[in-house]
Order: sequence, then structure tokens, then C-alpha cells
Amino acid sequence: MAIESQTHRPAQLQGRRFARRVGLFYASTVGVFGTYLPFFPLWLKATGIDAFWIGLITAVPPVSRFTVLPLITATAERHQVLRGTIVAMAFLCTLGFALVGLLHQPLAILIVFALTACVWTPLGPMTDGYTLKGLARYRLDYGPLRLWGSAAFVVTALGCGWLADLIAAKHLIWIVVAVAAFSACVSLRLEPLERPAVRPASLTRANALLRQPLFIAIMVTAALVQGSHAAYYSFASITWQNAGLDGLTIAALWSLGVIAEIVVFALSPRFTVSPATVVAIGALGAALRWLITAQEPPVGVLAVVQLMHGLSFGMTHIGTIGLLGRSVPHHVLARAQGYLAASIGIVSSATMILSGLIYARAGHHVYYAMAMMALAGFGVIVSARTRLDRAHAITA
Repeated sequence: MAIESQTHRPAQLQGRRFARRVGLFYASTVGVFGTYLPFFPLWLKATGIDAFWIGLITAVPPVSRFTVLPLITATAERHQVLRGTIVAMAFLCTLGFALVGLLHQPLAILIVFALTACVWTPLGPMTDGYTLKGLARYRLDYGPLRLWGSAAFVVTALGCGWLADLIAAKHLIWIVVAVAAFSACVSLRLEPLERPAVRPASLTRANALLRQPLFIAIMVTAALVQGSHAAYYSFASITWQNAGLDGLTIAALWSLGVIAEIVVFALSPRFTVSPATVVAIGALGAALRWLITAQEPPVGVLAVVQLMHGLSFGMTHIGTIGLLGRSVPHHVLARAQGYLAASIGIVSSATMILSGLIYARAGHHVYYAMAMMALAGFGVIVSARTRLDRAHAITA
């Protein structure tokens, strides 16, 4: 027993080190997003960019999710340079934001920001792919690592609200650059992972994932349920402001949702049901959340509904990652993440456009359409759940 314990101790120490470094990297990368959301549009406005160009520029990242992202993840994994690509993209992202901060013409900003988005948006899915490989190696759980990203989002978003009163709007872009630079430095500490013994021929068949019904079921479910958040992300603050809520209350409601997400990530190792069942619970929770939200409930009820973000986003995300980890071959995990992110990006972008049209005519009743999307995702995962629970690996 003593010899066995000594044998496992180095692996346990390596696993803890891997977990600490990945957790910090999640915190830093999501922290970039937490500064970008409130700061970047304000900086664009302060630079003299009009509303049309602001809308055009800020629409770039979602587009890159379903164009260049799958190509980058596939190339990095094919050449087995996932960690190196993450590090390179983190530094290029910092450089890109810095160059954007030096520009003043809308077309120039659009071009440079588009190039920056090409290396920024793949960071999340590639980090998930890298993490899944490490989880399989060290037998760790995803949720406790990912929760640091959600916690960092709350801290940076609230910090932005405080800094915005102290810093001139035309300098806000440098806060984004500073956090991106910190994230790039953190990426250097990511653990190298051993290359799995994979036949070169098997690497060329990764696109076969897109012909596997079970993988398609995972993608479609995640795209529908996560895409059903489009109206919430686009119009929640507007609806709440129209209802007479002040800025602090609105910020608190957003924070409640992320806090619920953190709790779900922290508790996820204790889940005893299958990942497919976790996704089904998340999808059903999303449908119920949007149905209640469509009733324009009072702020007390709304606070409780916001806690359901732990179901609609948290459970869906945790379950989807779990399905990928147990159903997708190790050597194509990053590409699977790329395909998944692309499908969510396509559906979310289209749903945001559709939500705008519906909201203009029906207001908060747009959430009925979101509930229908979530229910459709629930139907897909329930129909495939038995096969997913039996599947050990989707052949690629």
C-alpha cells in the first residue's frame, strides 16, 4: 500500500499543478471578456465611432466563431501543437487589442479587430479541448476548473463599473489590453501534455465527426439551448430598464445569474446522473426560465428566475463537456470543441437577428420563442439520451 501511495503521489501533484494553472488561465481569459463587454463599446463611442460602425465592429467575434475558429482548432490538433497555439494566440490577442487602441478610423478598427477576433474567439474552445485532454490524463473534474472563469467575469465586470468613473472613456481600451497581457503571461504556465499515440491516418478522419448522429445530436442540442439565451443577452437590460429598474439592480440581476453558474460548476463533481441527463435538465430549466421571464415578473421573482441561469447555461455547458469527454475520441477533442462552438455561434447569431425582429413587435414576449428553442433542444437530447449513455466513443 505504501509503495502504491508513493507511485500515485507524483501524478496527484502533477494533476493539482495542472488544475491550478488551467483554473488561473480560465480566470484570465474570461476576465478579458469581462472587461471587453462593458469597456469596448464605450471606447468606440469615445473615439468618435457612430452607432452603425459600433454595431458592425462588435458583430465581428460571433462571425469568427463559425468561420475561422473550426479551421484553427483542427489545424492545431492535427499538428499536435494545441498548447503552443493557445500561447501564441493569447499574445497575438494582446497585440491586436493594443493595435486597435492606437486607431481612430472605423474601417481601420474593423479590419484590425476582425484579425484580432480570429485569434481571440478560438481561445475558449481550444482551452476547453486542452483541458479535456488533461482531465482524462489526471482524472479531474471540469466544473471546479471552469468556475474560476465565471468568478473572474463577475469581478472584472464589477471592477469595470468602478473604473469607468475614474478613467476617461478614450483610455478604457488599455484596461482590456492589460488584462489580455496578463492572460498571455499566464498561458506560458500551462502544462505540456504528452502526445497520445495516434496513427496519422486517424487524424485525417476527424471530419467524420460531422457524419456521426450522436455528435450531431450533441451539437444541435447545445446550439438550441445556448442559442435560446440570445434574447436575454441582447434585450434583458433594456427590458429591465423599461420596467423602471435602476443600474445597480440590473447589475445585481446579471451577477446573480453568474453566481448560480459558479455554484453549479462547483457542485458538478457530485452529480450522479449521466451527462445526457444533465443536459436534459439544463434544457428543461431553460424552457421554464424563458416562459416565466415572458410574463414580465416583478423584481423579486425575477431574482429567483435569474438563479436558473445555473440550469439553462451551467447545467447545459457542464453536461455538454461531459458528453464530449466520454463520447469523442481523445485525439479530436479540440476539433470537436471547434465544431461545437461554430454551431452555437451560427445559431446564436441568427437568433439574435430574429430576436431583434420579434422584440420590435412583441417586446418581452420574445422569450416565448426562446422557450420553444430550449424545448426543441430538450427533445433532441431526450431522443438520443439512451444511445449517448451507452456510447463509449464516437468513431472518428
